[in-house]
This record gives sequence, C-alpha cells and structure tokens, in this order.
Amino acid sequence: MIKPILPGATVGVLGSGQLGRMFAIAARRMGYRVHTFSPDEDTPTGQVADMEVKAPYDNLDAVSEFASRVSVVTFEFENVPAPTAEAAASRAPVRPSGSILHTTQQRIREKAFLTRAGLPLTPYREVRSLDGLNRALADLGCPAVLKTAAFGYDGKGQFRIDAPERAEEAWNAIGQQAAVLEAFIDFDREISVVAARGSDGQFVHYGAIENQHSRHILDLSIAPARVSERTARQAVELARCVLEELNVVGVLCVEFFVTRDEDLLINELAPRPHNSGHLTVDACVTSQFEQQLRAVCGLPLGSAAMHRPAAMANLLGDLWASGEPDWRAACSFPDVKLHLYGKLDPRPGRKMGHLTALHHDPEEAYRTVVAARASLTR
Repeated sequence: MIKPILPGATVGVLGSGQLGRMFAIAARRMGYRVHTFSPDEDTPTGQVADMEVKAPYDNLDAVSEFASRVSVVTFEFENVPAPTAEAAASRAPVRPSGSILHTTQQRIREKAFLTRAGLPLTPYREVRSLDGLNRALADLGCPAVLKTAAFGYDGKGQFRIDAPERAEEAWNAIGQQAAVLEAFIDFDREISVVAARGSDGQFVHYGAIENQHSRHILDLSIAPARVSERTARQAVELARCVLEELNVVGVLCVEFFVTRDEDLLINELAPRPHNSGHLTVDACVTSQFEQQLRAVCGLPLGSAAMHRPAAMANLLGDLWASGEPDWRAACSFPDVKLHLYGKLDPRPGRKMGHLTALHHDPEEAYRTVVAARASLTR
C-alpha cells in the first residue's frame, strides 16, 4: 500500500500526446492539477494541463525541477529515456516504475522477460548483425518479420522477409541496429487486454478488445472482442500474470495474436493507457485514463463495467487530404462520440482523433462507427 495522493495534488506527465490529454481531462475532472513535460509546446496534453514545460528529455536538470513540483510522475508514452525516468524518480514517485519502462520499451528485454515468466509469445531470435539475421532466418524460416529492438510503434522499424535473399535488404532497411526476428504468424485476429493494478495488488480489466490494423496502425477496435469466452478469460489471466510479474502500479496493455486454433501469443506490452482502450471513455463506468490516475495516486480502482458494447475508429491525418472533414455528418449519428486531439498538422498516418459508437450489439456498434467515419469525407 502507498499513501494516497488526494485530489488537489499535482500529477506530472512525461509526454504530451493524446494519451496525456485524455489522462489530464480525467485528472482535472477529479480535482487534480496536471503538469506535462515534453520537447514540444501547444501539445495535445499541454492544451488542457495546468502547466506545460517545454524541454528536451535529456535535460535532466529540467526533469528534476519538473518532478520536484509534483506529487507523482507517470508516463503517456514508453519511449521516455531511462535516465529521464531516473531523474524524475529522484524527486517524486514514478508510477509505473522506470524499471518497467526499461523492460517494455525495448523488444529484446521485453521478450526476455516474457520468456523468463513462461508466458506464450511468438517464436523469435535476437539479431545484432547481418550474419545473425541469416542464422535466425535459417532457424525460423520465411516469411518472418524483422523488428528494431527500440523505438518501434505503428509498424515503424519493421520489415517482412519473404525469402532468405532479402536479408541484407531488410538489415539495411532497419538501419543495421539491434533487432528481433519473429516467426510469421498466420493469426485469426488480434486482441488486447487493457488492465490496471493498484499498489495493493487490486486488479481491474476491460476484457478482451478486438483490434483491426491498416498499414500497421490500429484502425478499429471492438469491445467485447468476437472470440470465445474461454479465449477471453485466458487473455485476461495472462494479462494479470504480466502485471503481477512486473509489479505494475498503473495501467498496462497486453496485445495478443489469436491463432486459428484459438491459442494466444503475446505480441507486445504497453505500460500505459492504449489506443484500443480509448472506447472506455464513453463505454465504461471508469475509463482507462481515470484508472491510471487512481492507480498512480494510490486510490481504489474503479469499476470497469461496460454501459454498452462499443467500437472505436481512429481518425488519421489522411482524412484531411481534401479539406476539413465533415464533423456535422459524423455527429448526426446519435450513438457516436467525437474525440479530437488538438493537433494542428494533419499529416498522413498521424492520429488526429477517434470516433466511438455505442450499441447493445457490438456488430452494430462496429457498422455504425465505420459508417460515421465514412461520412466525414463524402
């Protein structure tokens, strides 16, 4: 148990994107102040925070000063450098801990943790040279996927290898850096479990959420996932094991491949709220962002019960290609909620917002959110 940090206190967020924005909204609603730290200004988080500090993450004096002015520090993305987390921890509690960040922000360390914990994951090999890649391909066969060990997200730093003779091309494409080679999985679908754990071990989850990707970027999420009850239960239990093994205080998402035999393989971990959990803002008693706040502040976790099934559709910068999307058209769907992140530059592939549709039937929620998004550019 940790001493509760009560409303009125100030929470610090390392990072300033849309996850921090939605966290700050939840925190301010509960009476907390929010400070955000990142190298940018007029950010999605900074627009709603009480204070926005602009400084590089490697300015450890600035990080230390930032942390000295808050009661607890948390993250809104996992690529915060380890020395930054250590500098913050010298002045305030950091939750989840910097050690969890260190494990999950680098694929070799993450997969080593999962292997030690005896958890199911995609067959893989560490790769640190072109010769090592050729040996790994001989072990795993083709097709296979080469992924950089660090700083990979939304498909960045990945290369599918369909034949051994493409090894050198793949190695050059990822910048000749430490990587993992994963066996290609002919999976049925992808799901995630977003869960929270308190300092007292209390565990709350949002069940299995089904995810569909386009260009390696999350496109649509459906809750509950269209999988068997057995598969959903198993995914939750595996997620519980991950959070307990890591001793997480906060929110963490476990992403899974579901094979055609309904086996589960852990793909990735994210030690923060997750894109697939955005629908919890509208669909659940307690959103993933409020849950993160409760956990890092030592409060009891809230109910994750769903009001109704839901589906979420990401809004990428591509939607602005022909001008401003037709927000009135999307808002004409009475069961659809619009969320925009305050980003000024709608670049292709950039996450600018999302839509969430609610319905008693998850299939209808799915069809509705797809139709609402399509209406934006008609």
